[in-house]
Amino acid sequence: MTGWARLAWKPALLLAGLAAAGLALRTIGLDPRGAVAAAGQQGPAGFLVLGTLACAVALPRQVVALAGGYVFGFWAGSALALIAELGGCAIDFWWARLLGRGAASRFLARREGGRLHRLDRLLAERPFTATLTLRLLPVGNNFVLNLLAGLSGVGTLPFLAASVLGYVPQTVVFALAGSGASVSDGAQLTLAAVLFAVSVGLGLLLLRRRPVPA
Repeated sequence: MTGWARLAWKPALLLAGLAAAGLALRTIGLDPRGAVAAAGQQGPAGFLVLGTLACAVALPRQVVALAGGYVFGFWAGSALALIAELGGCAIDFWWARLLGRGAASRFLARREGGRLHRLDRLLAERPFTATLTLRLLPVGNNFVLNLLAGLSGVGTLPFLAASVLGYVPQTVVFALAGSGASVSDGAQLTLAAVLFAVSVGLGLLLLRRRPVPA
């Protein structure tokens, strides 16, 4: 299996599984969009609250994006999911920074040269580029990276800005897959798969130019 395939197979399987789940819900007649419409203006607000909390407690952000696309359609679903993802990221980041940054600094000082120390230095030296690269790659754990960044010396603004930019490709992909599943549009699902491959390729390109600690 090539390096690209090793990186991409798990997220690709997740995309396929979630899209299949959306199609199954439609087939059995369960349509959450009706509940949202009945809730009126509280629908998007409720989604934002639940989506933010879900991302903050480590639910894969791709699930939130697909749910947003399925319930609200592509454009609104993408925007709502992106806001929820950023909110969850900020909660994790500040929780870790407020509670653990001091202890983390002392630990890293004793482990100079180790993997975590190298990652901390990389985030501090190239916060935007390093964060964007890690966000675009379909590996790692969003929740763990949020916490590690909070414990590191990375600046808040570049980390959050790079995070939301790095979230865009996969958020668009999964929201598109969700909206395609809701209307049984095979063309949208195909486009989602193509965009997913492009986002992975961009992440790998950045990784080759500016490698992160292994």
